[in-house]
Amino acid sequence: MKTPGGIAVWSGARYHLGMSSYLACDLGAESGRVMLGTLEGGRLNLNEIHRFPNVPIKDGNSMYWDIPKLFKGIREGLKKAAGKGEDITSLSCNSWGLDCVLLDRQGELIEPVYHYRDPRSAEGVKRVFNKISREEVFAETGIQFIPINALYHLAMETPDRLAATGQIITIGDAFNYFLCGIRRSEISMASTTQLYNPITKNWSAKVLASIGLTPDKFPELVPPGTRLAKLKPEFVTETGLGNVDVVATCTHDTGSAVAAVPATNGDSDWAYLSSGTWSLMGVEINEPLITEQCRELNFTNEIGYGNTVRLLKNIIGLWLVQECKRHWAAAGEDYDYAQLTQMAVEAEPFRSLMNPDDERFMAPSSMPAAIAGFCRDTDQPAPESPGQFVRCCLESLALFYRLTMQRVSSLSGKPVNRLHIVGGGSQNGLLNQFTANACNVTVIAGPTEATALGNILVQAITAGEIESLATGRQIIANSFKVETFTPSDQKEWSVANERFLTLIRE
Repeated sequence: MKTPGGIAVWSGARYHLGMSSYLACDLGAESGRVMLGTLEGGRLNLNEIHRFPNVPIKDGNSMYWDIPKLFKGIREGLKKAAGKGEDITSLSCNSWGLDCVLLDRQGELIEPVYHYRDPRSAEGVKRVFNKISREEVFAETGIQFIPINALYHLAMETPDRLAATGQIITIGDAFNYFLCGIRRSEISMASTTQLYNPITKNWSAKVLASIGLTPDKFPELVPPGTRLAKLKPEFVTETGLGNVDVVATCTHDTGSAVAAVPATNGDSDWAYLSSGTWSLMGVEINEPLITEQCRELNFTNEIGYGNTVRLLKNIIGLWLVQECKRHWAAAGEDYDYAQLTQMAVEAEPFRSLMNPDDERFMAPSSMPAAIAGFCRDTDQPAPESPGQFVRCCLESLALFYRLTMQRVSSLSGKPVNRLHIVGGGSQNGLLNQFTANACNVTVIAGPTEATALGNILVQAITAGEIESLATGRQIIANSFKVETFTPSDQKEWSVANERFLTLIRE
C-alpha cells in the first residue's frame, strides 16, 4: 500500500519501506555527537556526522558546563548534516540527566551552569533535609538518593541568581529550546531531577517548596515524542538544514537507550544495563514502585517511553576506569582502553575488590588513590599496576550488577533470564563476560549507540514512520549485530561474591 506521501508501507510489521532520515544530537559526559539515522527497507542505518568534546570548566573547586561551546558543536553538526543532502524529517537533542539551566526573564542563559559533580551539592543535601525528610522526598518522587541530583544543586542557588531567573529547564530540554524557541520539560528527563511526582504526573510542589521554588518556575511537562516547533529561521539560514521539526524524544539519554534495547517477540524476562560513564541497571514496569523497601534499597523510578517506568539503580560505571586512565595520562602513562583491558586480562583474578557505591568514588582528586584507600581500609592488598586497578574495577562492577539484578527482580517480581547491555560500555568484552559470570545469566551486548538509536526511534514513531516501540525494537534487532556472552566459572564467582558482600555497607 502507499501513504499519501507516496511511501511504501509493509502492512505486516507496519513500518515504512521508503527512506526517511532523522538527526539525533546526543550529548554525553565526555563528548557530543550529531548522528544521522536513516530508515530504509525495514532497517535503520546510523552514521556519525560530527563529534565534539565536552570538557567541563574548572574554576577552583567549582565545575561548570560550557553550554555555548556545546551548542556551537551541535550547530556545526547540523551544518555538516545539511551538506549530506539528506531529506531530514526532524531532529532532537538528548543528554545526561541531573543538571538544570537557569534562564532569565527574556529566556537567555544565565551562566555558569553547574556540573552535577560540583561539590556544592554536599551542602545542598543538608539544606534539603533540614526542611523535608528523605522519606517524604522519596514518597513524592520515587527517586533514589544521590547527592548529585538536581534537587540538591538547586538548593544551593543564590538568591540573586534565582531572582533573575524566569524559568529552570533541564540540559537536554534546554538545547531543544535553543534550537526551536519552545520551552518544554520532557518527562523522562524531568523524572530524573527528584522534583517530579510520577503519581500526580506533575512537578512536586512539596519538594520544590523545600528549596523555596514553585512549579511555575519550570516549563510545561510533555511526554516523549512531542513535536515542539520548527527549527528557528536563524539556524535554518546558518546550517542550511531546512525547516525541520524539533521533537522532544526521550530527552534523558538513559530513556533513549532503553527504548533501543533490541528485545523482541514480547519477551519480558529481561533486564537492561545502559553501560557507560554511569551504569544504569533495571527493568521496565508499568507503574511506579514507591515502597519502603524500594527506598531502603535506594532504587529509582524514572519514566520511559509510553509512560513506562524504568525501575533501576544508578551505579558509578566505567567512570572508575575513565578516571584512572585520565590520572595515569596526566602522569605521562597514556594507555588506550584496549591496552588497559589486556592488562586486566593478565592480572590476578579477585586480588582486590571494591564497593562501587561508596561515595569516595563520586569525584575523587585521584581515582587510583581512592581505590587503593578503599582496599587498605577493608584489609585487602591495594592494586599496584594499571592491570590490577582495572581488573578490580571490572570485577567489582560485575559483582555489584549481580546484587542489583537480584534486588530489582525481587522488588519488581520479574524473573531475569537475560541481560541486555547497551551503550558504549557494551564494547568492553571483558566486563560483559564478567557480568555474565557474576549474574549467571546470558548477556546480549549491543548496540553501542543505543542512545542515538532510541532518540531516532521515538522521532520516527512521532512522524508515523514506525507504528510502535515494539516494532522499533524489532527494527533495531534486525539492523545491528549483537554479541552473546554465556556464564562460566560459577564456583570462582560465587566465592568472590561472598567476599564482595562483606564490603557492602548499607
